[in-house]
Amino acid sequence: METRNHFGTGTSRSMLENFPLFRTSDPDEARDRVARVFCDHRLRLVSGGARVGAEMYFRPIRGIGIGRMRYGASVAIDPGSLDNFALIQMPIHGSEVVEHGGTTVDSNADVASVLSPTLALNLRHGEDTEKLFIKIDRGVLERHCRQHLGGELKRPIEFCPAMSLLAPRSLPWVRLMKWLYEEVGQNSGQCGAIADSPLFAAQIEQMVITTLLLCQPHNYSDRLADDGPSIAPHFVRKVERFVEENADEPLTIGDLAEEAGVSTRSLFAGFRKYRNTTPMQYLKDVRMRRVHEDLLRASPQLTTVTTIAGRWGFSHLGHFTVDYKRCFGESPSVTLHR
Repeated sequence: METRNHFGTGTSRSMLENFPLFRTSDPDEARDRVARVFCDHRLRLVSGGARVGAEMYFRPIRGIGIGRMRYGASVAIDPGSLDNFALIQMPIHGSEVVEHGGTTVDSNADVASVLSPTLALNLRHGEDTEKLFIKIDRGVLERHCRQHLGGELKRPIEFCPAMSLLAPRSLPWVRLMKWLYEEVGQNSGQCGAIADSPLFAAQIEQMVITTLLLCQPHNYSDRLADDGPSIAPHFVRKVERFVEENADEPLTIGDLAEEAGVSTRSLFAGFRKYRNTTPMQYLKDVRMRRVHEDLLRASPQLTTVTTIAGRWGFSHLGHFTVDYKRCFGESPSVTLHR
């Protein structure tokens, strides 16, 4: 059934129609195909019968993905937690009940659900429900949040799971989604075509994540709202970008100062004043995050903690393990064997 919604002037059938991913009546195939986009999960039919009418449309854009999907049956979905990504779900027809981190959200055309990577999740998807969704890579989300805060995240980002699409604070998100699905969510037209450009894709990624961080309450909202004493100087931000892009290189403090165009003394002073850390500690923190990301993606049958840690410059496994556990609350071997 076609329907109008908050996010488009056309009907739901036209949204992302040029990016079909699958269509199936087999619930096992539906579960497998959805898992390839999201994560492994349990799928159970709750309305009788043995068939579904599942379909998904999906367009990846750098560290995010935009999609539209439905199951065509009443189903219960249990992924445990999402772990590696955040997910914003916006029903355009029907409704679903979302249990997330101890909170229940009755999600419908006026209430989106915002799912954090680390919180427990269960969903009950109605037979006539169809929804738009935005998938955001956890590492990319956290990187953008760190850049806005100018410092490290002590805890995982946890969003308020309900987003009222009628609330004034949500209007920037609604307007952005409308543009995204009408323009970028098609394969024709100027915006649809240039979304394949790496430069334009980076801007889309930044707009989506920044808008979410500013519109939807989360455990870092108060810090984001605090302007702080002053904005970090250009050379500090330049070194941060340089480190993010070259963390796998054998960088020294001299290399960083040369890139910044200032003395090592000025570089230390800038990082201490504006980031409450040192340049080399910042480099270590970035490398530690990269190890964590690689361990989450790796197979324990194909690699080891020592190999991945060494790739990012951690040669003393004992010291590395202590630092890793302090950062992520578990040993690297536990992360690898998830």
